[in-house]
Amino acid sequence: MALTLRQIGPCFAAEVDGLDLTRPLSADEVAAVHAGMDRYAVLVFHDQKLDDEPQLAFTRSLGDIEHAIGTSLRAPDELRLPTTFADVSNLDKNQNVFARDDRRRLFGLGNRLWHSDSSFKVVPAKYSILHARSVPSKGGNTEFAYMVAAYDALDAETKAEVEGLVCEHSQIFSRQQLGFTDFTDEERARFAPVRQTLVRTHPVTKRKSLYLSSHAGGIVGWPVPEARFFLRDLVEHATQRQFVYAHSWRVGDLVMWDNRQTMHRARPFPAHEPRDMRRTTLMGDATVEQGGPEMAPQPPHVRAVPAQP
Repeated sequence: MALTLRQIGPCFAAEVDGLDLTRPLSADEVAAVHAGMDRYAVLVFHDQKLDDEPQLAFTRSLGDIEHAIGTSLRAPDELRLPTTFADVSNLDKNQNVFARDDRRRLFGLGNRLWHSDSSFKVVPAKYSILHARSVPSKGGNTEFAYMVAAYDALDAETKAEVEGLVCEHSQIFSRQQLGFTDFTDEERARFAPVRQTLVRTHPVTKRKSLYLSSHAGGIVGWPVPEARFFLRDLVEHATQRQFVYAHSWRVGDLVMWDNRQTMHRARPFPAHEPRDMRRTTLMGDATVEQGGPEMAPQPPHVRAVPAQP
């Protein structure tokens, strides 16, 4: 069966037919997946009966894997999955649903904010590849916002204003928005802010996009309140309905997205029901050199320290 792509979102996102991801892909098929990502930014593969190894093999066929080390509040002895996977489920290592007040669950609620994966890392993510192993009875959709169209829709004055700006990203910033400030000193140091450009240019299409995320808590050289207000306005602009595709999950769906061109967020679902979602991630490229002028001042409970390259 020939590979086919059918657009399903308002201006991006496509459904893919003709690929069985349980088997190795040919060089032509790998090239077609990359071309599809360049064009649509989000690709949906239905009915993929994968376990961990085929998902890893598919991911590795596309590039270098990003390991999920030190990015959540799960201690090393609490991990359910190897570090080749980002565990975005609500399950502990014994496959039990987290208690409603478990700090690991509360930290994970930050995934319901609009964000770009690993923007809080010096080297952010390229592709994210998420496979549904179990889904709740209702809710739990994932929404994607197309940041290329959002940039194109900016007026000329705003395009000039965002050009060259550099933001500071940290998971502490995103969790602050939910009122989560329960971090240890080690976690605060681990989540120290890093810098990312506010505008990115795609290396293949050469189209520009906004690089936004709930992790962005400041703009270098700007007062913090003004920066956060400006970023909030940009997020509101970029997540208008005409830029958003909402994916309703079913078991076996594999969805991959380009973090350089999109933001996404998970939607709520019943807290007592399992949602087993396993994400593999491809490493991207650094957007700026770290260091330089001091980070913008942060509230005392953030206790930001300079990012290390």
